[in-house]
Amino acid sequence: MKKKFPKLICDANEAVARIAHKTNEVCAIYPITPASPMGEHVDEYSAKNEPNIWNNIPRIVEMQSEGGAAGAVHGSLQAGALTTTFTASQGLLLMIPNMYKIAGELLPNVIHVAARTIATHALSIFGDHSDVMATRQTGYAMIFAGSVQEAQDFALISQVATLRTRIPFLNIFDGFRTSHEISKIDAIPDDIIKKMMPEGNIMDHKNRSLDPDNPVIRGTSQNPDVFFQAREASNEFYTNTPGIVQEVMDEFYDLTGRRYSMFYYIGHPEAERVTIIMGSGEGAVKETIDQMVADGEKVGAVFVRLYRPFSAKHFLEQIPKTVKKIAVLDRTKEPGSVGEPLYLDVISAFVELDQQLPTIVGGRYGLSSKEFTPKMVKGIYDELLKDKPKNHFTVGIQDDLTHTSLAIDEDFKVKRDTINCMFYGLGSDGTVGANKNSIKIIGQTTDNYVQGYFVYDSKKAGAQTISHLRFGPTPIFSTYLIDKADFIASHQFNFIEKYDMIADLKQGGTFLLNSPFSKDEIWDLLPKKMQVGLIEKNAKFYVIDATKVAQEAKLGKRTNTVLQTCFFAISGILPKHEAIQKIKDAIVKSYSHKGEKVIEMNFNAVDQSLANLFQVDYPKEITSKKGLQSAMKNAPDGFVKEVLEMILSGKGDELPVSAFPVDGTFPTGTTQYEKSGIADIIPIWDDADLCTQCNKCVAICPHAAIRAKVVSKDELSNAPSTLKMVNPIGRPFNDSESYVLQVSPEDCTGCDLCVVVCPAESKEIPGFKAINMHKKLEHDVVENKHWDYFVNLPNYDRKELKVNTVKGAQFLDPLFEFSGACSGCGETPYIKLLTQLYGDSILIANATGCSSIYGGNLPTTPYKTNDRGRGPAWANSLFEDNAEFGLGMQLALTKKQEIAVDLLKSLELLVGTELMEAILNNSEKTEAEKEKKFDDIDKLRVTLAVINNNEDANKLMQLTQYLRKKAVWILGGDGWAYDIGFGGVDHVLASGEDINILVMDTEVYSNTGGQTSKATPLGASAKFSIAGKKTPKKSLALQAVSYGNVYVAQIAMGAKDVQTQKAFQEAAAYPGPSLIVAYSHCGEHGYDLKHGVTQQRKAVETGYWPLFRFDPTKPKGKKFRLDSKAPAAPLEEFMYNETRFTRVVKENAALGKELLEQAQEQVDVKWERLELFRDM
Repeated sequence: MKKKFPKLICDANEAVARIAHKTNEVCAIYPITPASPMGEHVDEYSAKNEPNIWNNIPRIVEMQSEGGAAGAVHGSLQAGALTTTFTASQGLLLMIPNMYKIAGELLPNVIHVAARTIATHALSIFGDHSDVMATRQTGYAMIFAGSVQEAQDFALISQVATLRTRIPFLNIFDGFRTSHEISKIDAIPDDIIKKMMPEGNIMDHKNRSLDPDNPVIRGTSQNPDVFFQAREASNEFYTNTPGIVQEVMDEFYDLTGRRYSMFYYIGHPEAERVTIIMGSGEGAVKETIDQMVADGEKVGAVFVRLYRPFSAKHFLEQIPKTVKKIAVLDRTKEPGSVGEPLYLDVISAFVELDQQLPTIVGGRYGLSSKEFTPKMVKGIYDELLKDKPKNHFTVGIQDDLTHTSLAIDEDFKVKRDTINCMFYGLGSDGTVGANKNSIKIIGQTTDNYVQGYFVYDSKKAGAQTISHLRFGPTPIFSTYLIDKADFIASHQFNFIEKYDMIADLKQGGTFLLNSPFSKDEIWDLLPKKMQVGLIEKNAKFYVIDATKVAQEAKLGKRTNTVLQTCFFAISGILPKHEAIQKIKDAIVKSYSHKGEKVIEMNFNAVDQSLANLFQVDYPKEITSKKGLQSAMKNAPDGFVKEVLEMILSGKGDELPVSAFPVDGTFPTGTTQYEKSGIADIIPIWDDADLCTQCNKCVAICPHAAIRAKVVSKDELSNAPSTLKMVNPIGRPFNDSESYVLQVSPEDCTGCDLCVVVCPAESKEIPGFKAINMHKKLEHDVVENKHWDYFVNLPNYDRKELKVNTVKGAQFLDPLFEFSGACSGCGETPYIKLLTQLYGDSILIANATGCSSIYGGNLPTTPYKTNDRGRGPAWANSLFEDNAEFGLGMQLALTKKQEIAVDLLKSLELLVGTELMEAILNNSEKTEAEKEKKFDDIDKLRVTLAVINNNEDANKLMQLTQYLRKKAVWILGGDGWAYDIGFGGVDHVLASGEDINILVMDTEVYSNTGGQTSKATPLGASAKFSIAGKKTPKKSLALQAVSYGNVYVAQIAMGAKDVQTQKAFQEAAAYPGPSLIVAYSHCGEHGYDLKHGVTQQRKAVETGYWPLFRFDPTKPKGKKFRLDSKAPAAPLEEFMYNETRFTRVVKENAALGKELLEQAQEQVDVKWERLELFRDM
């Protein structure tokens, strides 16, 4: 019986978090994509004093790692509290040791898992079952949900089942495809939850808690005489679990009308071909079966819900007696195994119960969220028609190496009654957020079922996003992307020349374009392919200059509200006035923490939108000859063009297995070909004579998109006539040379930092500087021509430059350029500087986080080589072990250097004493010495090449590159260095090795969305401490100073670039461990990052971020140097420019005032302590 319940429009993370919060007393959390939102939701619920079903507020505690979270869960369970956590991927693997303990001690617990790929040859944040399959031996029961509704329902079912069985559970749903899919579901009211929760079992759990009033001992050490027997003692609990789970599912049905079973069959009652699957792939399988059965085919599928314990009896009861062939589908890969996990379990079930074996084959699908569509499902059923269907197959890829892949029926279609809409945007432009609101508005206001799914890569900003919205009168099972849309919107004008968006538009569909050109101008500016598509499909075409409307409403680049209003107006889904009111309601909900002014600006944008929306009455004739742009510019033939360009153009799915490196090794320096062109405004060097040539603009540029060179006038004889140049200022330059400052328009992100930092302001025209921001459209043709010329000009001789100055160092070629970091990023200038100074001689161990994503996310990477082919060698291991990973690199490097030196000494008679000593005695302190070392090593190679029949000479030939200085730099953010990787950081600093650590401190877990770390300051609102952090920031730098033998610097480039550069050079020169903690402004702080430099200065001026260096090589009394002055302004002048602080004040003024006072007191006390350090 179908019962009526309140509707929720939410994703699985929110739905599951709601149940977890209602049914637990303690939540130990730690951020990891894509599970982080669950922790964020429960933190928010408790911050708002929302109670669980027992009318108390669950305690939410963020731990330092997933291993820590699992340990806290274990302890809390032993002490008798109902406790949960949320995780995925590597995070789940870190929990495995405690999972064995929790299961072995029969402690009732549910871990909610947004299943995600495990990092192997590469990291991936997307979904499959490789993480959860690594836990199947721990003793946890495993229940799989295939939809948002099931994820919520199974959250409750597993919570009840764990209490009744004493077996802990994993509640599993697919990362992103389910965790982030927005759907309309039936909520479970509190009264139903209360009826389901077994109070008697809960009391039993609490009565078993560790308590000195009734003491027992658990976790003993056992010997061979008894361990085996004791391990077998819990068998009955597992034997009984399937039956109890089914009982719980039946009780759930009685209360809600939603029926579940451990295994669920759909399809023809006399099916001959059957697939077995679990997770979100069920949706595509269901649609395929419905269509094929309607077409007269005898096919079916069994959906696995309870995977552990696996009940062979219940499974086989669901298999039709008529079955002849079975395909078992696993969303994981287990190299070296005879088959994947579910496949082996299915075969085992048939064998153990003496069933006649049909033909059973296994296959892999959907790794790392690879699309799984009805066409692919049909291909599997077609394969089962063969006499000998392929075993261990893959579907959805082209395997041209081992030939595992199946053919796909490209003509197969399923009938659907949904309206499909696609929205193209850029990460951080608001498109995704607006569409989440849109799908919620449609779901809440109409009787339609809804589905929202959002495609984006790992980067936080600047990459393409595509929002897929479906809505219709019946439940939506389409767990794959839209291929034919009724409505398509391009929120970025430059996409029309990059992507064939109209290819996905249905006949008679609608296309909306955000365009700076009017309805009368736009047609002739479209690429030919787009014109053809619009005409052939008889499409309706609308334009709006949403950027202009947003700017006039003082929203900057945030066009989302404007374009959302246009969507509702064009689509007619809701009456216009009702849609606008709903949009405004959503604005209030989304932006209330940012204040009335922000809400008012968004309201104004909504009100002005429709007046600027125009339908294009285009001619039915082709007027354009323009083709689509190549995804890359000047890409070299070979791997870059044939593989990376395909990925960048959105055709990565078409690449075969043979196209890829077998071990995840990729070339560097490929961002130079991307030319994303995302900026609307770019800096122009307006007044070369006003310019001071300080190069501060070059230093602060997060993307290395603005550069300076000094070049001989002879070299510039063929320069474009419009290229500005001026005589250079200062040594070592002369009048025969010219200074040139140039921006790359297609690599600039328009952050404005270069203009803000520019000190050269006109006395006659206030606000006019040597460089100023201009509309890119007005300058891109000329400036692109300038850049193409400029980039090929020679770099100044490093030996002649004053590289110990900011100005001199910024003439050095950056070996880190055009990264995918956010516009205005505060981290990347530090990495860029590091590569300018030492890029040709460093190995980088990079912790997972923002810096690993913009530093090593396919298809293009920003690290590059110099003109000699040398550059940073970069690798990422894990989040938690980066310091140890880097130490391992250092150990190998040191050993290779030792061997090379010993071999050289042993060959002194053959290579010559003079050459040997020239190499060994060269300290490489200056650029000239470095170049001399390179030359001498080249001479050594020539000498070694003619030494015959000498094993040592042959060995040394392979190691000559280790006769020069190389260094390991360990990079990461505060989440790594202060929290999950702190133990490793501490060990490396204590090791005494000559190794360097750079911590880019954004004071939150930036990459996972802004969760609290131990670097988060007192009084800041961040995810996981949404009501304001009540504890102070850890001083990582001062902790390192306490060792006494570690070089330490605390820096802020925007406040004092000279000190920043000195710190890097001193750290590199120090013959031991060094630590640099670099203040890095971040979008998570809640302000326009063009003010990042200003905020860094205020952080220093108020004493919030004191600048200092500690150098153990200096004499006593000079080891510790304070590089900033005593606080000269109250702390609130820094804090209250940032939403992370003002949000607390707006939501609780008294608490905000109290936290500010505490923070000010801490600043004062900390400065007094620092003053004492001067005597060190």
